[in-house]
Amino acid sequence: MKERALVAILATGGTIAGASPSATGASYTSGSLSVDALLDAVPELGELAELSSEQIAAIGSQDITDAIWLALAARVTELTARDEVDGIVITSGTDTIEETAFFLNLVVRTPKPIVLTGAMRPASALSADGPLNLYNAVAVAADPKARGKGVLVVANDKIHGARSVVKANTTVVDTLQSPGRGLIGTVHFGEPRYFRGPVRPHAEATPFEVAAIEALPRVEVVYAHAGMDGKMIEAAVANGARGIVIAGVGSGNLSSPAMEALTAAAAAGVVCVRSTRLPTGFVARNVETDDDERGLIAACDLSPQKARVLLQLCLLGEHSLAELQELFLRY
Repeated sequence: MKERALVAILATGGTIAGASPSATGASYTSGSLSVDALLDAVPELGELAELSSEQIAAIGSQDITDAIWLALAARVTELTARDEVDGIVITSGTDTIEETAFFLNLVVRTPKPIVLTGAMRPASALSADGPLNLYNAVAVAADPKARGKGVLVVANDKIHGARSVVKANTTVVDTLQSPGRGLIGTVHFGEPRYFRGPVRPHAEATPFEVAAIEALPRVEVVYAHAGMDGKMIEAAVANGARGIVIAGVGSGNLSSPAMEALTAAAAAGVVCVRSTRLPTGFVARNVETDDDERGLIAACDLSPQKARVLLQLCLLGEHSLAELQELFLRY
């Protein structure tokens, strides 16, 4: 039996690797520090697990791309196929960490723990939160009890599920939240405690294959607002969108002119999904909008950004409208 787990750390940049000219200033540059520098700053990591590390990217997560997602998925798949690797930690910016986590949750087929972490204060800041977040993330990735729980996001002593986690505040260290669904668990100075597992299918239980995919389909998110017309929807179609997700008002609603443009887009073969710009809630079919008549999909409880991720994966295959709706209900 192995004495210690082997955890592979994949770095993509982000605030956790950020550097600032002032320890008390708000400005900084994301992704300035290498993965080796991150590890050197937390020598206690060696008490938790054997470590390997590599740099996948060095960017702020606002610059994450589908190509980086595919590269991450491929590398995580390669590493978790090795018997000696027990878990993965991915360091990331927090801006799009929820989307990266949800994407990996749907496409990487392994029961081994995959844990994303980040920070809200750069590494050079007074009371930086990154070192302890990284420490706790490694502790979870090395924990056999984390197996089978899907992709997790660890920050500020909390363990979030990939489907539930959202970034809720622009600056506070407690920005990552799981509203409505609750935490998977907590982790206190390297001691994980779990409350529940994921409810929705993930990992091996999903049908989404990206191993041979070079690019994901283009899907745009269009934000609804008072006085909205249909021009942004029409522009998305004109620019080659295969799917459109509406960040709708209320229960996924939008103005009459915008609804007519969305209906026309759906009739032209663009897959159109109604989500909501609200932080919580469920967008159901055929409530204020006749989705059946207009050929639309209801996002259920997925945020617009996560609905976009799921729609990109759905568009890799051929599905009827009813099948697409079932995929949104299931995942």
